[in-house]
Amino acid sequence: MGAMEVAEVAARAAGENFPVGSLLFPRTLRPHIRALYCYARLVDELGDAYEGDRLAALDELEREVEATFEGEPTWPVLRNVQPTVREFDLPREPFLRLIEANRMDQRIRSYETWDDLEHYCAHSADPCGRLVLGVLRRLDEPDLVAASDAVCTGLQLVNFLQDVPRDLALGRVYLPAEDRRRFGDPPLDRPSEELRALLRFEAERAARLLAAGELLRERIGGRVGRAVSLFSRGGLAALEALEAAGWDVYTQRPRPSRARLVREAALALVR
Repeated sequence: MGAMEVAEVAARAAGENFPVGSLLFPRTLRPHIRALYCYARLVDELGDAYEGDRLAALDELEREVEATFEGEPTWPVLRNVQPTVREFDLPREPFLRLIEANRMDQRIRSYETWDDLEHYCAHSADPCGRLVLGVLRRLDEPDLVAASDAVCTGLQLVNFLQDVPRDLALGRVYLPAEDRRRFGDPPLDRPSEELRALLRFEAERAARLLAAGELLRERIGGRVGRAVSLFSRGGLAALEALEAAGWDVYTQRPRPSRARLVREAALALVR
């Protein structure tokens, strides 16, 4: 992977909109949260959008992660995240799990059971929450880690529901086969009553997982607790948007408006 390609991918990752909820974190923490967010986006760019050898690019990224912990990385996103790793003594496993999730995307096209998909989410989503807890210096509290994992898996599941057509175009299906069969194994390339029932079933599962955001809010407390819980509230708002759209994910991608998310952030702040 050449230097120009690295720069282009890194620029796309760095150019992503900073999540609204993250603006509620203390100003001193925001650069660290943003650095971690850009890393996660970089991994996804390599796994989903990179036009070269994605597995080779992910291998190269893993070497950069090792250099971040053991020496000096050369990629800009990793150089930017290294001070965060050092200041908060972050573990390397979440960084590597995100890479492994994108390797899984290159070889696994669908998942048979919810347990199988949950295992994927433990690599693709849960590490993000754990890194945030690391920046908050709360990674040594098992109940908070479990709640964070639940919320991150719930958010990932919401994305799967919103992105059925996009994922299908990539040759991937993130709705468990056992659940699809339960609802008549409906085609995923067009709307149907059976598919709407399946999406509603998965949405209820996601809502149960996202409910763990309240424990995070209560245990972390204060403005930071409200900031963390805003991610789960954003996921619940997305589920409401899906329901309001009649579970039609083909006409457009149902999601809450940015105004709605800003309003949620404002309410969290004044509370």
